[in-house]
Amino acid sequence: MAGFKMSVAGHILSYAQSLKGGGVERALLRLSADWVQQGRRVTLVIGSAEGPLARELTSGVSIVSLGSGDYRALLALPRHVLTLRPDVIFCPGSHYTAIAAWTRLRLGPGCPPIVGKVSNALDRPDHGALTKAGHSAWLRMHPRFLDRVVAMTPASAAAVAAEMHLPPRQLAVIPNPPARPVTDAPQLHLPPRYVLGVGRLAPQKRWERLIAALPHLRDRAVPLVILGEGNGGAALVAQARGLGVEDRLLMPGHSADPLAAMADAAVLALTSDFEGVPGVLREALSVGTPVVTTDSTPAVAEIVTSSALGTIVPRDDRAALVAALDHWLGGAPRPAPVPPPGADSAARYLALFDSLMPA
Repeated sequence: MAGFKMSVAGHILSYAQSLKGGGVERALLRLSADWVQQGRRVTLVIGSAEGPLARELTSGVSIVSLGSGDYRALLALPRHVLTLRPDVIFCPGSHYTAIAAWTRLRLGPGCPPIVGKVSNALDRPDHGALTKAGHSAWLRMHPRFLDRVVAMTPASAAAVAAEMHLPPRQLAVIPNPPARPVTDAPQLHLPPRYVLGVGRLAPQKRWERLIAALPHLRDRAVPLVILGEGNGGAALVAQARGLGVEDRLLMPGHSADPLAAMADAAVLALTSDFEGVPGVLREALSVGTPVVTTDSTPAVAEIVTSSALGTIVPRDDRAALVAALDHWLGGAPRPAPVPPPGADSAARYLALFDSLMPA
């Protein structure tokens, strides 16, 4: 029909537990800034709006602080949805889908459309048989409360479709927006040459594998720098002390702009048990730094597409990890920078949100 114009999602509401750090929250802030720039109203309901990522908030984004970083504080989301009346709700990652389900349950037919992004691995090696069965049942429930599901790569989308029993119309593939340099970020004073890890100090990341490799490297002096915060720091320091490499472990904490540290690193290493689509690998490759990573997700092979970019090793093969690190520390040519996908991700999300609006 001539002159037909579809309604747009003028007001987008999303939510997060805190701004302490994390790839999911950082991607959400990038998307929110882009949506505001493209003329949309964005509201973030955040348990605690304090933390290192607060400096990345864009002035045009409205913040509703719940006053507590406890996950359960997000159970108040339905009340805020009723008050704010957004056109669409964006669930920014797998960690938050329980809140999406709760919101749908509480609001029923009056709930706005909910779009949820899958940010973590669906196949979890840390799950026993009973937990795995429960997790599979939970994943199959997602189509009941999510109007659309977003995966970040084709391989991830195939896994999501299979695990959630999703029809194709409910699934979209949109990568995270690329990282951007933070011009006013505090400068890190790092050694001239180092192995770099970037991520939370959490069990999933298995940084102890990387520390355990240090005594076996041919270069017995190269330090390991881990940028991130979490409750696991003390255990990692104790491990390094026990191995006699405490002086080679540097943990400066959270970095507002890890791209600079990535550019200067000899190699970036990721030793996780499981991941969704690890953005740190794309970020390192975007500045021409090789990567060594465990086979923590099918998406790894979509990122490290050539042996000229990095090395993928089995999760529990220390010898393979040491050999890969030795290769890149031993003078192997650094890769040419790989432009990351996602420059148009914000616009693609907006098109998806708009498609859910009534004509």
